[in-house]
Amino acid sequence: MWTGFSIRTLASTMGAYNPMSYHNGSVWPHDTAIAAAELMRYGYVAEAQRVALGLFDAADRFDARLPELFCGFDRAEFPSPVPFPTSCSPQAWAAAAPVLLMRTLLRFEPDIPAGRICFDPAVPERMLPLRIENLLLAGRRLTLDVGVDAWHIEGLPEGVTQCSNAAITEGTHDSAR
Repeated sequence: MWTGFSIRTLASTMGAYNPMSYHNGSVWPHDTAIAAAELMRYGYVAEAQRVALGLFDAADRFDARLPELFCGFDRAEFPSPVPFPTSCSPQAWAAAAPVLLMRTLLRFEPDIPAGRICFDPAVPERMLPLRIENLLLAGRRLTLDVGVDAWHIEGLPEGVTQCSNAAITEGTHDSAR
């Protein structure tokens, strides 16, 4: 199902596969972002990073404006993603995909009612250093800094503490640690 840019709706080995089919082999950025989030959630860090980087590479080739979907051709065959002829762009859920991917890579999970923000970045090295400023949360503007060996949050709301997501991935397939 992996194209090198994203995850297809149907594996290329399936009989109904068609990389130009709306549902039988195309790539939907929002589905791919959800898949990356779940890979990370279950401890498949390297796999989640690979999927996120592939979709970020696709976004670069679409001038940072991901379409609703694109054709599911393999990256080895086509070095740039092939636009789907009737795809909408912009598309709200496709535009949200990079936001979910960043939250996934940052392993950023705010839980304001519980008084905590879990933040345990697994950002690929090629994206570092990374700084996100003015992230509005609970009436405060946060700054997230991620380096190769260290990370921190500035501007936590009063009564909110930072925790690590390490317990979530302990004993799983966290191959990037």
